Amino acid sequence: MNRTQGLVLGFFGLVWVALVVILAVAPEVYDDALRLPGGDLGQAALVFLVAISCLIALLVVGVLRRWRWTFWLILVAFILGGALRVPASILQLTGMVSTDLPAWYVVLQAIIGVVEFVVGLLMLAGYRREGIWGSF
Repeated sequence: MNRTQGLVLGFFGLVWVALVVILAVAPEVYDDALRLPGGDLGQAALVFLVAISCLIALLVVGVLRRWRWTFWLILVAFILGGALRVPASILQLTGMVSTDLPAWYVVLQAIIGVVEFVVGLLMLAGYRREGIWGSF
């Protein structure tokens, strides 16, 4: 495992931990997204956590096995997602875009966006240097 893989795996780990902490401490943040008609929000949150965990687990396997499609999916998602997340958060914090989300969550999303973008750029640098999953 090289630095690029370690960085991506570390990012996934931190994001997963943040998700679990938010679901445990402030589940109301995800209530609107998970609200099911007549459904139990606790059960919906658990299904949401399991689904995200499975997706992250698949991506982790792809990173460890150096799957080509996983590299490109993560690279594009990190660069585009990071580049779009920061301006969206700024618009939400300034009130130009309405949101019911708490300010701390919007700031957290902006921070995640910056980190995503930087990791994407480092992945791109590693690709230019050594190819798919190359170390930056």
